[in-house]
Amino acid sequence: MSVTSDTIPVCLARWEGVHQPFALLETETPRTPRPGELLVRIDLATVCGSDLHTVEGRRPSPAPSLLGHEQVGTVIGIGTGGARCVDGTPVTEGMRVVWSVAASCGRCERCIRNLPNKCLELRKYGHEPWSPDAPLNGGFATHCVVLPGTAVVAVPDDLPDAVASPASCATATVAAALDAAGPLSGRRVLVTGAGMLGLTATAMAATAGARVTAVDPDSHRRTQARRFGADTALDTGRESGPADIALDFSGHPAAAQLCLDSLTIGGRAVLVGSVSPGPALALDPERLVRGLHTVAGVHNYRPEHLDTAVRFLAAHHRDFPFADLVAAPHPLERIADAVEAARTGTAPRQALAPNPR
Repeated sequence: MSVTSDTIPVCLARWEGVHQPFALLETETPRTPRPGELLVRIDLATVCGSDLHTVEGRRPSPAPSLLGHEQVGTVIGIGTGGARCVDGTPVTEGMRVVWSVAASCGRCERCIRNLPNKCLELRKYGHEPWSPDAPLNGGFATHCVVLPGTAVVAVPDDLPDAVASPASCATATVAAALDAAGPLSGRRVLVTGAGMLGLTATAMAATAGARVTAVDPDSHRRTQARRFGADTALDTGRESGPADIALDFSGHPAAAQLCLDSLTIGGRAVLVGSVSPGPALALDPERLVRGLHTVAGVHNYRPEHLDTAVRFLAAHHRDFPFADLVAAPHPLERIADAVEAARTGTAPRQALAPNPR
């Protein structure tokens, strides 16, 4: 491969389709990206559950594509006009950053209604068709081109890569869910599903002063939930009691139903995990009306939620064992091993180190 002074070599692990091996490709990219774009060297990428669902054919996705949307990296190139972090800080070369799962246009009716996570021109990292004209649009690569309209947040130096990487999806999504849930202090919070998102929600709710009950059939996950601040961890919801706030991260119909059924007067259910088609739930309209219940859905998140996620991790990553949730990283060429470990391992996240230090 010929590389000029205006380009740098890059490598990516392209997903070819269900039951197909990943293809390791070498190409090059301009040192200076287009106006408003950033070129980021990826220091660590984590394998999200949705990546696994895609590989296994349980989630529709274009093939070929470059998967990955949880990552942390270092800015090495800035396009004309520059970019700013969510808090207004100018992005500079050498800045360590995370970025949102999607880029929004900022102009359509949904963006104007403060729904950039449902932008009519939404472009999602790790979810778009792969093109040789724009090959770096996901996290399973040595570099990523971050588009205009993407939320960018600077990462403090003392926040480990393994803790920062999931912020781009898991932690920010939880921040959005808790935003939808309302005040947490003194509330009885039910969390169904104690995977990466459920454990993060448990820690964030407990830190905010909630009394958290976590429900998960897996005994290891229940043990983890207690380490992340759960007052009670149950294998089923039969004894969970009434909840002021019920959060489902599992996507299992029975768990979502439990969230609806557990609400006390004025209760609020926030459903996050139901991102695939499934059976309808039973919703008693009289109980909803007389109980003053609210049911909300959360998908993707707004820029401020990514900022909240990083701030929380920076403040509390020593209070809870977040680093233990991510396994030791694989090199990019062993992506198949990382995906297999995501399928069979106990760690909620497997990791890739595309640029070993």
